[in-house]
Parts: sequence; structure tokens; C-alpha cells
Amino acid sequence: MSAPLRELERIHRRYGPGRAEPKAALLDQLASRRLPTARAVRRFHEVLCFLRAYPDSADLLARVEQLLASFARRPDLRRHATALQDSGIAGTPTYYSFFHPTAQWLAQRWPKQLTVSWPDLERADRLADILHLLALYAETPGLDEAPLSLREWVRRMKGADETDATFLLCRMAALRADVWVRESVFEDLGIMFKLSAGLDTPSRTHAHLPRGRNHHVSDPLSAGRPDLDRVLRQRPPGVTSVPPAAARRMIDLAREAMVSRGRDLDAFAYASPEDVRVVNAGDGLEFVVLGMVPERRLLLESVYGYLTLRNGVPTGYGVVSGLFQSAEVAYNVFDPFRGVEAAHVYGQVLAAFRHLLGCRAFAIYPYQLGGEGNTDGLHSGAWWFYQKLGFRPRAPEAVTLMEKELAMMRRRPAHRSSLATLRRLAAHNLYHHIGRPREDVMGVLPFANVGLAVTDLLARRFGSDREAGERILEREVARILGQGSRRGWTAGERLWSSRWASVVAILPGVVDWPLADRKALGAVIRAKGGRRESDFVRAFDGHRRLRRAIWALATTVR
Repeated sequence: MSAPLRELERIHRRYGPGRAEPKAALLDQLASRRLPTARAVRRFHEVLCFLRAYPDSADLLARVEQLLASFARRPDLRRHATALQDSGIAGTPTYYSFFHPTAQWLAQRWPKQLTVSWPDLERADRLADILHLLALYAETPGLDEAPLSLREWVRRMKGADETDATFLLCRMAALRADVWVRESVFEDLGIMFKLSAGLDTPSRTHAHLPRGRNHHVSDPLSAGRPDLDRVLRQRPPGVTSVPPAAARRMIDLAREAMVSRGRDLDAFAYASPEDVRVVNAGDGLEFVVLGMVPERRLLLESVYGYLTLRNGVPTGYGVVSGLFQSAEVAYNVFDPFRGVEAAHVYGQVLAAFRHLLGCRAFAIYPYQLGGEGNTDGLHSGAWWFYQKLGFRPRAPEAVTLMEKELAMMRRRPAHRSSLATLRRLAAHNLYHHIGRPREDVMGVLPFANVGLAVTDLLARRFGSDREAGERILEREVARILGQGSRRGWTAGERLWSSRWASVVAILPGVVDWPLADRKALGAVIRAKGGRRESDFVRAFDGHRRLRRAIWALATTVR
């Protein structure tokens, strides 16, 4: 690795008077220097991404943006492009088994760049088994008898202007089945795709959302931990609803952030342009908060994805599931930005959803803590990161183990928990409460019992004819709720009226509720299918009888 790159890596996170000039000089040296290895090219790229998000000055930012704009044309990048596959760097290919909606989105936007990676096709027999479903019936004699391989058949069936991937995706979309069946069939195939580099294909190099005035960093970055209770008492400086056209650009940016890192996320894949907001946390830090389209929402809790931006550069992402004035929070930081302001940014994430969803309790599930096979989280000591912010376990065995470790640290400050200990700690959720700890929070409530109660009702009354049961229950529930005409209701509101009918039918004592409470329940259900799912969360949490009834169902073992 070159000396200028080593020096740039050493100083690029240092800020203060006189810090920008050495960085600029090193950038000028590296602009025309050919780096010797793929690793060196990647490391230079990571520094550039960091400096774009955390620029010292306007002049330095301009240098960085110029270098990133031309990065794919660097001779050393072209030389090492194959070795840098799946890096997300512009000019390099990405291989991934994308979810169905993401694969469709890629095929629509970049139809020439998306292909099937045939050597990586692990379930070729399953695709061969359904090939006749993708053909017309008149083609079956050839499919039955002609000695062609699967790849040869796809090459023969596709149009001259199609890739194998776009052909398969178009034919999957034409299957005579509803979208849920088509997606299930597609996911079972596990097709590995190759997204070749194009002028504007998803990359980390070009990922940026212009946000007006940039925030320049003039002081050293904070590595301290915030007072979480104080942070949660503060409102974000600004929350903006995004019009659909701009919302679609933000959704695309979120999807590109996943694609360029070989990841996929339902909350981004099924994001609704009608439910996008930007939370401004100050100093160039923002969260693009994405709600899901009505048909993809969960029955009870509400799910939001968020993309973290620093000066318009994606620096991380996460998912929040909320209900009962509580939320389960997943928090992820992209590689170039790890170790920088992690606690501060996380506190701002919680503050944002405290405001959007009215949360008074937060839960972190084991995977985020290093459990369930998350070795990165285990080695990083994620459990102690959250514990030091004020999160605590509920499980008695975890509490006992935590207290034992804390006692050892008091006796021996240099003590660090072993991987085996961290693995035991990370097997249980952590919680943070605003005020008195509660039992009725996400991570504690077993919502599966609600689903089992619905299954018992449907089995008892309707058996295999679930569709008739749903229609009957919807009519019965409409009478219980005192609902009249549904003229003017959206498709989403009608859908959720149908989906929630079986839930209402099992609510303990619902027929005896005051009419005002029953009508309010109808409004809660309608909000589930409305523009913003956060409206449902607020309405649900404000309906005391409904909360008690769902609590009773969830805590009844079935």
C-alpha cells in the first residue's frame, strides 16, 4: 500500500484547525497514483466515502466529489474490478440472490445489466421443474423431448433484446397466480443474479441525496455516550413529509444502498411513496423514514425502515417495529462509518421514533447484540455498547451474568467479557424504558398467541373455507362496530377491514363495549390501511380497551 494512502487513513478522521490542508494534499497525490492492489483501491474508496459524509470544508468536499465521480475510470480500479466484485464500488459487478421485488426493480431500471449467474445456481432442478409454467402450452412437446440443458432452454426462449434474468422475471410476473404465490415460487428458486456495472447502476461511490447546505466538520468527532434519557426528552429539530415524486427518489436511494452492499430489506423493497418522512437531527444528520405499502404491513405491529444520511451520504440503516408505545429497534452502520458517533447517532434514532410513534420503551433483540449467529456483533462487543447506554436485560439468567461481569470489572478494570459470556448475554433481549418498566411492550408480548386464537376460531367455524369465513366475519364485525357505508374508503382501508375482521371477532367482550369505543376501533382498523401506518400506532395505543383486549389474547397460552 502506498505511503500517501497510509497517511491519509491515519488522519482522515481527525478534525480541527489545520487538519483539512494535509488531507487535500494527500488526495491530490492519490488522484493520479495507481494503487498496487485491490485492497488499496478499496481502502482509498472508503476514505473518500467517509470524507464526503464528513467534509472539513467546501474545498475538500469538492475534491472528494470529483475523485468519486471519476473513480470508475481509474486504471487501478479497472485492473482490479474482478477482485473487487461485491464491493459496491462503481465499475464493479454485484452478485446477490435478490428478493423478488428488488429483482423486478433492477430488471425495470437496468434490464441489460441484470443477468443470471448460472455457475452459482444451486437449485437448477427446481427452476427446471417449473419451466413449463413459464412457457405456452404449445411449447410443451419440445420441453418434454428436446435434449437441451436448462440454460440452453432459457437462451432459446428469451427474446433477442432480453437477458436471461429479465426473461425469467417477466415470465414469473405472467404466472396465473396472485403475487404472494409468485413471490413464494420465486424465493424458493434462490436465483443468484449478476448486476454488471453500468453508468448509473447502484454503487456506494455515487450514492448521495443532495440536501442543500452541507455541514462541514470543524471540531473533533464525539466518541462519547449521550445521556439517553435527556436525548429522548428532546424533539427532533425537524420532521418533513416528502411528496411522492421526491419520496420515490429516496426509496430508490435506500434500495441502491442495499443492492450495492449485497443486502435486501422488506421495508425498502415494499416502501410506500405515500409514507416517507425525513427527520432532521441537526449537523447534517438525517433519517429517511420509510413506511410500507398497506398490503405488506404486519397484522399488529407497524414496521418502518430508515436510511441514515450524513450530508446526504448513506451511512447506515435500520428497521423499527412499534406498538404498545414501544418498539424493537435494529441499527446498522455501514463499514466506512463504524466507530464514529455511533452512540450519538443511535440516540437520535431512538429520539426520532419516540416522536414518530410515541414510544416509551425500546427493545433490542438477540441478533443485534451478537446472538443468533451474528459473529460480527459478538466480536464488536455490541451487547456492552447498548448496556452502557442504559439498556438492561429482563431474563433472570442474563441479569445475574451481567451483575457478575460488572463486579469483575469493578475489581479488575481491565476485565473484558469472553466470547462465551457475550454469547450467553446476547441470547436475551435488552430493554430501555422511559419511566416505570412495563410488561406490555414489544419483545415481551407473544403476538403469536393472537394468531393462534384466530386460527382456532377459523378452524372451529369454517374449516377449510377460509375465504367464506373472512366474508362472513367482515359482515358480522361491521355490525358490531356500527359501520355503515364504506363509500370513499381506499383500497388499503377496505383490505385491512377484511384482514382485521377475524381479530375483532375474538376480542374478549367486544360486543359489550360502549358504541363510542367500538366506532373508535373501526377507526383504528381503517388507519392500518391508511396513508401512514404511524397513525395506526397512535390510534391503537390511545384505545385503552383495545390494548387490554390484545394484551389478554397475547398473554393467553394456546
